Amino acid sequence: MAPFDTGLAPTTAPDVALRHIVADCQADLRKYRAIVLESRRPIGIHQTRVALRRLRAAFGLFRHAVDGPVIRALSAEAKWLAGECAPARDLHVFLTETVEDVPPIVQRIARRLAETYMQRARSALSGARFEAFDRQLHVFIDLSPAHPTERLDHFALAELDQHHEKVMHRGRKIDSLDPHRLHRLRIAIKKLRYAAEFLQPAFASATAKPYIEATVRLQGALGAMNDRAVARHMLADLATAARPSEDAKKPLKRLAKQTEAGEKRRRRKLERAWQAFRKADKFW
Repeated sequence: MAPFDTGLAPTTAPDVALRHIVADCQADLRKYRAIVLESRRPIGIHQTRVALRRLRAAFGLFRHAVDGPVIRALSAEAKWLAGECAPARDLHVFLTETVEDVPPIVQRIARRLAETYMQRARSALSGARFEAFDRQLHVFIDLSPAHPTERLDHFALAELDQHHEKVMHRGRKIDSLDPHRLHRLRIAIKKLRYAAEFLQPAFASATAKPYIEATVRLQGALGAMNDRAVARHMLADLATAARPSEDAKKPLKRLAKQTEAGEKRRRRKLERAWQAFRKADKFW
């Protein structure tokens, strides 16, 4: 996904920049929330989660530039909403991307489970808690900057260096990292990717695209490694959702074997993405 077209500049104050970014995220959240509430189109729940993830990333990135308690509270609400939307999206990805040739009995169970998950997401996105969150975002966006003389480019240099170095540290000896350390690397690259997208306008003469594309590729490769863990949760949920008359044990076992296959291929893809990231020139 391309970086936000926020209209920011190197001289923009960081807290002003954050409010521009939050306004863009809120617009996306409202747009895709409407799709979730009105249809079953997968893009709705997917992009709703993306908007919430970006909100949390922005609040984390700018936490030292803006009043801490305010953005911590907003970030906590975004995390809760994302958690309510996650099962619906994870099940869709599992059925359409992670496994193939889903047996009919599992499809029937999955349809019921998908409806349950979608209702959970819709309840969260249409309830009083969401409405309060949406109002709080609006109030935050309209606040006057507390430090209008600070510069985004100065802020961005320090933040991007810090995030880049954390990824480099987390990715050492990537070929031998266990799932826990891979998870930590995935979180670090996700934060760097969003930081690069958000802060790219602070460097008007730079070309950020190749670097951001390298972070996206690495994040995707790490996400593919993480899909196995998500798949285990989905398989467990499907087994629990099966009715007594539905003998889904063997079909689910076959799907479980699918999710465990391809480890070497995923590892090769990850190593290639890591090398491409290491070679990418920083744009700041």
